[in-house]
Amino acid sequence: MIDLHNPDWSGASLKIKEAASLDPFEYGLEYGSPARGLWNIVHTGMLLPESHQIFVCAQGCLRGVVLTAAEMNAQDRFSTVAVCENNVLDGDMESLIIDGVADVIRKLPRKPKAVLVFTSCIHNFMGCDLKYVYSQLRGRFPDIYFTDCYMYPIMRKTKTPPDPMMRMRLYSFLPKSAHCDAESVNIIGNNYPTEDSSDFARMLRGAGYEIRDITRCRSWEEYRKMGESRLNVGYMPPALPALRDLKERLCMDYIYMPLSYDYEEIRKSIQALSERLDIPEINAALLEADAERALEAAKRLLRDTPVVLDYTATPRPLGLAELLLDHGFNVRTVYADAFIAEERPAFDRLREKFPELELRATVHPKMGLLPRAAANRDEKVLAIGQKAAYFEDTTYFVNMLECGGYWGFDGILRVAEEICDAFVEEKDTKKIIQVKGWGCCC
Repeated sequence: MIDLHNPDWSGASLKIKEAASLDPFEYGLEYGSPARGLWNIVHTGMLLPESHQIFVCAQGCLRGVVLTAAEMNAQDRFSTVAVCENNVLDGDMESLIIDGVADVIRKLPRKPKAVLVFTSCIHNFMGCDLKYVYSQLRGRFPDIYFTDCYMYPIMRKTKTPPDPMMRMRLYSFLPKSAHCDAESVNIIGNNYPTEDSSDFARMLRGAGYEIRDITRCRSWEEYRKMGESRLNVGYMPPALPALRDLKERLCMDYIYMPLSYDYEEIRKSIQALSERLDIPEINAALLEADAERALEAAKRLLRDTPVVLDYTATPRPLGLAELLLDHGFNVRTVYADAFIAEERPAFDRLREKFPELELRATVHPKMGLLPRAAANRDEKVLAIGQKAAYFEDTTYFVNMLECGGYWGFDGILRVAEEICDAFVEEKDTKKIIQVKGWGCCC
């Protein structure tokens, strides 16, 4: 029994000084908040131009992905094949996939360039011979490219969860090209386009490089040309499996320039890219000065307004919290259930410098029962991220997901500007956060 007049946050909230590891909360029964802006595997798959998705799953499992496709108004690029009880009993999983996918393709008004076939947990449990399945499909439709994708909830706690796996499969159609375009670089593994003003993007374009990114591809041919680029660049943590896979399959070299709010780490990434391509470094000192001015302006505007943030806004919420705290912002709470290994340095520093910083879970069952933070107060709170905005019940928030395509000192400047905008302009939080896959315009 939870006393709503005297809420007990134990298990769902603690000070960072009390956190023993990067996984400060126990896993178990989970709560799903109404903040739904993050992309799922359907949204990410739709980034592939001229492709079609076919999900082969039990009907109960199809509900979510069908609704996603409908919400995107992308039903013409999406089909399903239902697995029924008799398929399990008869052991005809392979023929169900082959015949079902073939039937879908024959009925399409226009043949797609590529088909992403999503199988599910049941195929894994039944030992379905997927190698045979894909060999048969490729034999029947030699002019269509097929790749294996997965809707496996059982993968959630593995080394390659569904999200990074999907981002990796997205580039499985890139060919090994004999031609290398020495003046082209790919950005790999993002759902959102990288801002043109980002430090490394300006640096590359300044040196005459073309930047290719699946988020900007509008045709199959445009996508396939990514296979000719000289170097792959990634900065989002879920991009790493894709970068490594392209290195192994296509011998495409890569550089990982982690999204960071640490000035020294940003400078090292800029220097590493400069050395890898033998191009001039962008003037980091000037960019840093611009970022500092933007942060100072935001601090003057917010004064002591409480700031909260969450892991959906950036994969490094602790890094962002440290940056803001170091600049005098009143950061009170970070909403996240666990932190990636890249956050370890910020985690350790925050424990020393700001031990009272609160960490609060987002999926702990208590989060669905206890009153939201603002219910008992009148103070204005600035949130960064949809989940933080929901749990704090505030209309002043930065609607940013997956860092919003911001990177480097320019990214910090942009976040500071967004903080200022969010502080003065209220948003319709309820309307915004219930939109699934925010910003997906495929």
